[in-house]
Amino acid sequence: MHESQTLTMPGGRTVGFIDFGPADGIPVLDCHGGPGSRFEPGSRVPAATEAGIRFIGIDRPGYGLSMPWPDRSIADWVPDGLAVADRLGLDRFAVVGSSTGASYALALASLAPERVSAVLIACGITDMRWEPAMARAQKVGGQMYDIWQSPDRESALAVALDYWGNDGLKVASQPDNPNNPPLAAADLALLTDPTILMSMLEDLKHAFAFGVQGYTDDRIADGVGWESFDIAAMTCPVTILHGEADSIVDVAWARHTQDLIPHSTLRIVPELGHLSIGAEVIATLKPMLGL
Repeated sequence: MHESQTLTMPGGRTVGFIDFGPADGIPVLDCHGGPGSRFEPGSRVPAATEAGIRFIGIDRPGYGLSMPWPDRSIADWVPDGLAVADRLGLDRFAVVGSSTGASYALALASLAPERVSAVLIACGITDMRWEPAMARAQKVGGQMYDIWQSPDRESALAVALDYWGNDGLKVASQPDNPNNPPLAAADLALLTDPTILMSMLEDLKHAFAFGVQGYTDDRIADGVGWESFDIAAMTCPVTILHGEADSIVDVAWARHTQDLIPHSTLRIVPELGHLSIGAEVIATLKPMLGL
């Protein structure tokens, strides 16, 4: 049984994390989606362990065991990731960033290039300073764009609460809500797997440990784009993995991220969506780690 751990940052803020092992595996820090938690990589741990990969899940502020941090930027999180790596004695490690977590993975590799050996982005959000991305978000509508346009955190929290509910289950209980994007067929099929579904529900429970604070602060941070770090400072290999049928993060955003990172590799998988892309993470990660 893998046990959750905490550490205390300067100033007294608590950060939660979990080391899925194995101890002799190649370490990979996992930057979860939004909403999400340290448990997000749990469903792929068996395959990762067999491949010799050691996942470490970390709660961002406002999720799981990590205390909320209003007005944080994307780059502000980087010391949390490094503190977890230091606690575990990891000099170098790879990073996986899924969806919202993509920005945090790239910030970590940009601000600590000597520590990060590789970055894998899975259906990641792009730099929202790119006008076509924000224009598409406006056209699609829904709570993400409304949060990005909120005048202050209080208003943004209200938007998130109305959509998710305080425990995150409001979306699941309202499948016909027009604000819910239609999921790809591969994503819907994934939700019929009881093991995967239980893992996702467990993750959701921890994701809303502080209500909608973590999710709201994620959206506020990424709504201004990648202004808090310079991706040109990255030196490691970067692979951008995206499902062509992703209805939540448009595949055009993956292509834009590749344009921003000239040395990156883009892999688009037909028919897979935002959730089902997780099935390709281990296979994509293995050659990046020399496995």
